[in-house]
Amino acid sequence: MSDKPLVCPDCGRSYPASDRFCEACRMPLVHVPGAESQAGARRRKARKIKPQYAEGQLVKVARAANQPEAEFIEALLLEEGIPSMLRRSGGADVPDFLAAGPRDVLVPESGAEAAREALAWESP
Repeated sequence: MSDKPLVCPDCGRSYPASDRFCEACRMPLVHVPGAESQAGARRRKARKIKPQYAEGQLVKVARAANQPEAEFIEALLLEEGIPSMLRRSGGADVPDFLAAGPRDVLVPESGAEAAREALAWESP
């Protein structure tokens, strides 16, 4: 058994090696280096989401040419408080492990209009 402190993969709290479950979350503790920063990043992301934009079925609001472009759109939406999810678009003849190929950007119905407004581009 390792003497390294254990961490909760959900909230990131540290515990001694003798503990097995997080007191707050009841999640099993793990020996993962960097788990605290991962939980912290998830927590920071979750705090940006506005609850009024997180309800309903997922709807497509944008299409990206590739994974990096889709992640850029996802970050733009998150800055507006709109949660999103990326999905590989159908009909692309690219292996699944590549970042190439089109992606659909999906958001909950309650945030669809705000997402479309946030992504609207008007040139001067």
